[in-house]
Amino acid sequence: MNIKLFLNKIYWAIVKKSNAQNNKKSYATWSEKGYNPTPEISFIIQSHNKSLQVKHIVGKLRECRDAEIIVIDDGSERQHTQSLAKFLNRANEFMIRSSDLYEVIMYDKAIRFCNGRYICLLQDDDDFDTLEWVEQALGCFRKYPLLAILGGNNGQQVTLLPGGEMMLQSVTDTDKPFVPAMYVDRAPMWIARSHYMERLKHIDQSFAPFQFDDCELCLRAWLSGLWAGWYPAHFKSLSAGGMRIWNSAFTGEQCQRNGIKLYQRYASKQEAIEKMVKKATDELNEQRT
Repeated sequence: MNIKLFLNKIYWAIVKKSNAQNNKKSYATWSEKGYNPTPEISFIIQSHNKSLQVKHIVGKLRECRDAEIIVIDDGSERQHTQSLAKFLNRANEFMIRSSDLYEVIMYDKAIRFCNGRYICLLQDDDDFDTLEWVEQALGCFRKYPLLAILGGNNGQQVTLLPGGEMMLQSVTDTDKPFVPAMYVDRAPMWIARSHYMERLKHIDQSFAPFQFDDCELCLRAWLSGLWAGWYPAHFKSLSAGGMRIWNSAFTGEQCQRNGIKLYQRYASKQEAIEKMVKKATDELNEQRT
């Protein structure tokens, strides 16, 4: 046996028999933590070397009483990991440590870890003044039962091109509180967990490590009989996103690779998806008149 492991074994045997350490835990101390097993919302924040910004975001999200907060610490340097581990000290706050696996893999894993009825995917550069965007999002889900994905950043009409390029037409130039959209990107990106687990199942791992997986998820949602849509969250940026600062060339490669993949998979279905979006839009317009 390794000598360090052997000495460690002796140390813990002494501690166990001494009773000096082994009466610190009790049901009362556990219960006082106030863990909520069924939160309404799960906030998931992806981070890389952005502990200061993430703590700023978490401090605001703590005002949501019926929520849990999960931080994906993906490849951060040690001081950022330690800072986040110390800060996330409440019962419904968690940190998932991974090593540069990026968004497709880690968002999908975190979604399976969380318990919230509604999931909100965030980035480490997101900022907001109030939590009004949270109540607005929950209102959309309650009003539209087919809504699976709700984005508060960009809502787009998408035209897929053979070389992997995409023509995007914004649908966000509106004063309406909600607009059906072919494609919404992060962040925030809200997901109705029941729709995700029962019908969408996953973020497509073939798009790993990142780029256009959010587009693929939206297109797949429409083809599954669900809705994607946009609402005005009015976010602002704290700084450049930590996941992308060091990945400009890599991002370009992923755009071309995954753009071609989107075209091959969905170009033939694009007209059908456009009709689904138009039908949803017409239904909403009829309700509003």
